[in-house]
Amino acid sequence: MTLHLMMLFAALVLDRMVGDPDGLWRRVTHPVVVFGNLIGFADRRFNKADDSAAKRRQNGVMAILALLALAVAAGLVFNQISDRLGPLGTVFEVVIVAVFLAQKSLADHVGAVVEGLRESGLEGGRRAVSMIVGRDPETLDEAGVSRAAIESLAENFSDGVVAPAFWYAVFGLPGLLAYKMLNTADSMIGHLNARHRDFGRATALFDDAANWPASRLSAVLIAAGAGLARGGAAMKRAMATALSDSGLHRSPNAGWPEATMAGALNLALAGPRRYGGELVMEASLNAGGRGQAGAADIASALIVFRKSCDCLAVVVLLLAISL
Repeated sequence: MTLHLMMLFAALVLDRMVGDPDGLWRRVTHPVVVFGNLIGFADRRFNKADDSAAKRRQNGVMAILALLALAVAAGLVFNQISDRLGPLGTVFEVVIVAVFLAQKSLADHVGAVVEGLRESGLEGGRRAVSMIVGRDPETLDEAGVSRAAIESLAENFSDGVVAPAFWYAVFGLPGLLAYKMLNTADSMIGHLNARHRDFGRATALFDDAANWPASRLSAVLIAAGAGLARGGAAMKRAMATALSDSGLHRSPNAGWPEATMAGALNLALAGPRRYGGELVMEASLNAGGRGQAGAADIASALIVFRKSCDCLAVVVLLLAISL
């Protein structure tokens, strides 16, 4: 267990420093792209428009179970390779884990929104935020762009950093790869639209269950990061907002990191937004906070995010030393 957690700590450090080098992934297919291709094949092959709703739900269950089995099998194969390579295998496993973490890439994408707003105004911010959120960027003013970037940062801290680290810590590479397959599937087919309402239902439910522990842990880590970045009052406000407002979010999990970040910055986040031209009504998180937000608030959120990543790494290191 100690070596296992030390490898996770090393992977967190490696991802924080290197992230996803564009030059590498232009030459080599990223594993998440492979997952996406498999999910897309399953969607095309088994999600037929002329099937009944019950048949599509059944096919959706079988498809996600098969995809998860493939991910677990790949994880077991990588375990065998790692074990046979000896000390080199430790490096091999650290690199694999780092590939599936998203600290630097997430910070880079959200930081691009700050740069876009500061260098090119609202249009630059809209272009940059359209790369990380699904809502209609043309409907957003500067405050809307800024809130969208901060919400994405908070939610993806849970989904893209804490959850992969958690499932690797618990189940090793099979757990990590299964989680990433599930989370990728949820982003592709776990929607309540006409095509995926039935076929993607099981995927969405499984993803909600898989993200339950990480979302709560991410709230604690964001509150701790807020304490380090902004002081004890911000930490208390962050945790209080998480406890009071997380249930207002339409997602059973995303509300925890988003509400915590809202409290940390004393901003009102979430609320009504447009996706694909459709207005989605949602309650505000920390409704008593500031409604106006700008590039400086995104920059502040990034500081809290980095401190939260530091807290995660320290927790992993302390566990590795103590176990």
